[in-house]
Amino acid sequence: MLFPKSFHFLFGLFFLALNLSAQDKGKVMPFKKIMIAIEQQHQVSFNYTEDLIAGMQLNPPKKSLSLDQKLSYLAQKTNLSFENIGNQFINIYKKEQEPHIICGYVFSGTEKKPIENANIHLSTKIQVTTDSKGYFEFKKENANILFISHVGFTAKRIVTGNSKPENCLQILLEPEITQLEEIKANAVLASGISKNTDESFEIKPKKFGILPGLIEPDALQTMQQIPGVNSLDESVSSINVRGGTHDQNLFLWNGIRMFQTGHFFGLISVFNPNLAHTISIYKNGSSAFYGESVSSVVAISSTPETIEKNSFSAGINMINADVYAKYNLSKKSYIEISARKSITDFVETPTYKEYFDKIFQNTTITDFSQNQNIDYQSDKKFGFYDATLKYAQKIGAKDQIVLDLITIKDNLEVFQSATVYDINRSENNILRQQNYGGNLSWKRKWNNFNTTKINIYNSSYELLGNQKTTSENQTAIQENTVTNNGISLENNHTITSKFSVSDGYQFNEIGITNLEQVTNPDFYRRVKDVLRTHALILEAKYNDTLSGIYFKTGTRINYIEKFKKYIVEPRIQLGYSISKNLNLELLGELKSQNSQQIIDLQKDYFGIEKRRWIVSNNTTVPIQKSRQLSLNLFYKKGDWLLDIENFYKKVNGITTSSQGFQNQLEFVRTTGNYEIWGSEILVQKKMNHFLTWLSYTYNHNNYHFSNYQYPSFPNNFQLMHTLSWAGIYEKNNFKIALGTKWSSGRPKTSPDLSQIDLSDPVLVYNKPNNTNLHIFSQVNLSSTYKWETTGGIQYKLGVSILNILNRKNEISEYYRVSSLTNSIEEVETFALQRTPNVSFRISL
Repeated sequence: MLFPKSFHFLFGLFFLALNLSAQDKGKVMPFKKIMIAIEQQHQVSFNYTEDLIAGMQLNPPKKSLSLDQKLSYLAQKTNLSFENIGNQFINIYKKEQEPHIICGYVFSGTEKKPIENANIHLSTKIQVTTDSKGYFEFKKENANILFISHVGFTAKRIVTGNSKPENCLQILLEPEITQLEEIKANAVLASGISKNTDESFEIKPKKFGILPGLIEPDALQTMQQIPGVNSLDESVSSINVRGGTHDQNLFLWNGIRMFQTGHFFGLISVFNPNLAHTISIYKNGSSAFYGESVSSVVAISSTPETIEKNSFSAGINMINADVYAKYNLSKKSYIEISARKSITDFVETPTYKEYFDKIFQNTTITDFSQNQNIDYQSDKKFGFYDATLKYAQKIGAKDQIVLDLITIKDNLEVFQSATVYDINRSENNILRQQNYGGNLSWKRKWNNFNTTKINIYNSSYELLGNQKTTSENQTAIQENTVTNNGISLENNHTITSKFSVSDGYQFNEIGITNLEQVTNPDFYRRVKDVLRTHALILEAKYNDTLSGIYFKTGTRINYIEKFKKYIVEPRIQLGYSISKNLNLELLGELKSQNSQQIIDLQKDYFGIEKRRWIVSNNTTVPIQKSRQLSLNLFYKKGDWLLDIENFYKKVNGITTSSQGFQNQLEFVRTTGNYEIWGSEILVQKKMNHFLTWLSYTYNHNNYHFSNYQYPSFPNNFQLMHTLSWAGIYEKNNFKIALGTKWSSGRPKTSPDLSQIDLSDPVLVYNKPNNTNLHIFSQVNLSSTYKWETTGGIQYKLGVSILNILNRKNEISEYYRVSSLTNSIEEVETFALQRTPNVSFRISL
């Protein structure tokens, strides 16, 4: 009975040995191939010399083993030692060399990336350099003093002593701040405003100093101080960048496209100035991740780089009051809210009255009162508000989710009545403008070299005009609505400390509805258009601060479903530091845009906000396309700064209805382009607490309409010469700024009186934009003072005066035939008269 049991045991033992022998005698592989397989599976990198593994072959370890198990297996099968550095780098050396080797890695202290060709000087006058992985080694002595250095980094001295060889040194070198890197960091125009390497302007509202006429860091008011950026009618809803119309600019708030940018129909920005953390403004050379724009990009982000402490503030000025609060729910999450509302429901300040007179001049509302001089009565109600909500949550060490919501609304109600020849006439006008938006963002940092960000967003805009005329028993409704939805994916890959690549995909759907409804006589028209676009983006950036070369290039490939059309948009940014003080930059871009604002009739929406959004139909309303090139010279030495930029820009596919003509082209519908070239110059000098700057802009801007009798003439938005100056004084908590702005008048079209019969006048014009308005000139002042109590409560008082000299500046002029006098009238619109403002803010 024992024999069979012993036999079964020996039989099993035999097959076990046979099986182990079969494993040992499996397929033998070169040692290098085994290491490559381990590198790919475990995302590690081996450091070795070729002579260590020359001709070596063995059976590979099982794939199911862990990294440490595989290294143990290899150590048993070879005469080699394996040192695992953070599951990222693995050093290989002979076992007998172990007591005689000291090794190390050199990394950047900020980016934690390997530094290649770092110099390691030993006290024995021996020198070694690091490889591409930052690795070095040398023979061990009783004590070694190391001097580690690399150009662009602060040198370091280390005493190795009798450290064990199995522990490779990990050395961090901190970047050395040089004058070359500081050239972009200094204030431009005011503290809190800087110019980046990619030529964008960056505004940090929390660090903002002061500018003439501004007591708050209003994003859209501030950007008008930048050379090449203007608003011909003083409106933040009509910002012209290098000759472009306002709708050709892309305005983003935390990734949400905003179709309404102004309160009070353009005199106040809808973006709460006490909220934004960073505002980036691109006149040219914008990233390929920005689409749907043929002019500038204004990207506003209210997400801080790190979680900040709890805070609360509240303020009031002569137009509105606001509150802001931020509360940390935990170490990894916080909530942030802001709200702002006009105070016009309670009080009519001098500032409000000046704004009201400016906005409603030469509209159907003032026309009503001008045509009546008997028993005229009017009741006006106006108000606006905006609110934002942000919720941010970090999940683990790699993920973050952010939710942003924004709501904006302006509401105007005007009731007017009059009795003329015993006949009662009255009108009840309602004008509402609002924009809602939301964005859900997820960001994941896979490792130090790769990140992914996904945005899902929505933006909804509505402009509604409702007019009821009791005497004629008529109701007229006009409505313009926009719905914009989309999703974007962005991946960022850091290849080396100097080179990175980004790629992504964007889907965008925009639907625009225009409604017109009239009773007595009855009329109804409703048109809705939808466009869906897909975009693939690829972008690469090379930045070597040591050699002074910055290069960024990208391509955006758009596909429009409805037209089955591809549009390729390359972008380029190239910068070179000629010296520590002088930079040369070349920027270029091709861009396109599928939506635009047009004016059907100048009296639409009571003539107040008469523009409506439409989408391209690829025929009578073409896709707008632009190309732009600019060359910039930036000089900074000591307290002097000189910035000179020459540019060329052409935009194709514009329509006459998008340009706001009030001459013979008002009812002409044709397409064409505008072409602009010019120069922008900024000179700045800082002296202790005093900063002064002078800017000059020259623009030569022409329309080209090949199917019109005058194929070429000056652009409506041309300001051929613009000159600005500011003097700013900042010391401790007191700031004051005085400045002036001067520009040649915008073009206008005069009537041809030689061809007009004054007894029965019909308007006949000269060539479009054949002359100009008078020169625009304005002097502005602002000042703020801040103080803090012992309890940590901070107070801030601000005072500003626009147009101190109360100059009557004409900003537009057109002609019409008066039905009352049967004569030609010259209708002029003027800028703000002297307008004071006072603000007070408390912060905890």
